[in-house]
Amino acid sequence: MEINNPNPSKMDRKFIERNRRIQMKALYSKLNSLVPHHSSREAISLPDQLDEATNYIKRLKANLERMKEMKDGLRGLEERGNTSRSYGSKSPQIQIQEIGSSLAIALNTGFNSQFIFNETIRIVHEERAEVVNANFSVVDDDTVFHTIHLKTGEPSTAARISQRLNKFVHDADASNKY
Repeated sequence: MEINNPNPSKMDRKFIERNRRIQMKALYSKLNSLVPHHSSREAISLPDQLDEATNYIKRLKANLERMKEMKDGLRGLEERGNTSRSYGSKSPQIQIQEIGSSLAIALNTGFNSQFIFNETIRIVHEERAEVVNANFSVVDDDTVFHTIHLKTGEPSTAARISQRLNKFVHDADASNKY
């Protein structure tokens, strides 16, 4: 009859538990490295790291939902532009959506109104905003649909850019009519 020594199984459990803790620490460290930090480089406790990661994921989900809504809204603007075709010079239309310190701009212009896009970018650069992405597509023979995504330093800059762009497009539209 063989007598089982409890020590080897106890050692195995300790070894397994130690490896599990090492693996969990590595996973927590990897998760923490993926989360942008606004505070200094001081050590953060594990529960605070997990809380920060959870909040970051929730913000990303909320931003994704807002971007999906904005995309749907921009598609609606594009569809309205397709149904109301005008001849000659098309009046510019602008739709601006503020998302914290970011802006998404949808600019609908006539094919020969490239200066409106150029002036929009000039205003953005004057306000020291970063153009993250800018695209355009020709919707029909006389319509160009521009989308511009910006990152500003603070929400007040986003509001100021929005106000300036709306004024510019309104003034361009008014001068086009006369």
